[in-house]
Amino acid sequence: MTEEEMQACMTLCKQCADACENCAVACEKEANPMLTTCIELDMDCADFCRLTASFIARRSEFMELVCQDCAEICTTCAEECEQHLFDHCLMCAQMCRRCAEACLKVGASALA
Repeated sequence: MTEEEMQACMTLCKQCADACENCAVACEKEANPMLTTCIELDMDCADFCRLTASFIARRSEFMELVCQDCAEICTTCAEECEQHLFDHCLMCAQMCRRCAEACLKVGASALA
């Protein structure tokens, strides 16, 4: 795992957290009960992405494991957001997919 890959993953985790927070707030304003799961996953994903970024920043011995979990959470959030045609949901899904991909690269080093 290169330093550049870890830095890129940390940056994407922070950007993904912001996108998820923005999506959650926008979904709440829609006042649509069909968006409840989306809001909940957005908030979970945002929190976990921030946690992951902090594990990467301090080079925790659990960094790779946390990245694997983050990739799974981001993928689940993306799948939910992709079900909604709001711009904020689609943008969030795209960011979640990018973050998941970066986290999988970091997480893969735990399997090696």
